[in-house]
Amino acid sequence: MKFIYSPLPEFSDRPTVNELVEKLLEPEFSEVTEELLVLPLAVGENFPDWKYAQDICLRLAEHNNNQIRANACLGLAYIARTKGKLEKHLVKPILLRELRSQTEWRWRVEDAIQDINIYLQWHLAFKHLETS
Repeated sequence: MKFIYSPLPEFSDRPTVNELVEKLLEPEFSEVTEELLVLPLAVGENFPDWKYAQDICLRLAEHNNNQIRANACLGLAYIARTKGKLEKHLVKPILLRELRSQTEWRWRVEDAIQDINIYLQWHLAFKHLETS
């Protein structure tokens, strides 16, 4: 399999992002598309309003799909890297919950926590990450 890098889509307007998030969070919606998987990554990387991007990632972190939740954690790491801000009291419980509950995508959550620790000088799950 040949992987070719392609940049994340740029979402610059709230109505488009809100529409995608609402679609993704509908209880009867079960199809997980590439567009929906990259949404938290693209918002975290490119959306100019860090608080809004954080709120979107936190909402997506409540999805029933493990990969979307793991990508939401990584989206938070992208915000830390590109904007240098996150609200610890909101983000920390989500990251720690996902660290405990994820199996297949746990590595992605660990990467997200490590990045956030680096860019924001936090010490989340420090003992766990030292031993893993």
